[in-house]
Amino acid sequence: MVEKTAVKTVMAVLIDNRKMAATQVQKILTAWGCIIKTRLGLHEGTLDDCSDFGLLVLEIVGSKEQNEEMCRKLNLIKGVTAKYMDLSFDE
Repeated sequence: MVEKTAVKTVMAVLIDNRKMAATQVQKILTAWGCIIKTRLGLHEGTLDDCSDFGLLVLEIVGSKEQNEEMCRKLNLIKGVTAKYMDLSFDE
């Protein structure tokens, strides 16, 4: 039996103007929610002083076409940069 190499797809989403873009980003993530396995949101700040810059890290499990389309839609939002990559172990 041939072992299948584990491949993980990760997307990083930088948000420059978090307060302005968050609603649009959330709508896209909700629409594509079935292909998002893990979501981690990072930004500096406290309750009274939130940073306007944010980073989302997503583990996604869609097809290549789905991943590309979600990435394309996120990149249409002003102040948002999204990129994804496939990670695997070289044997």
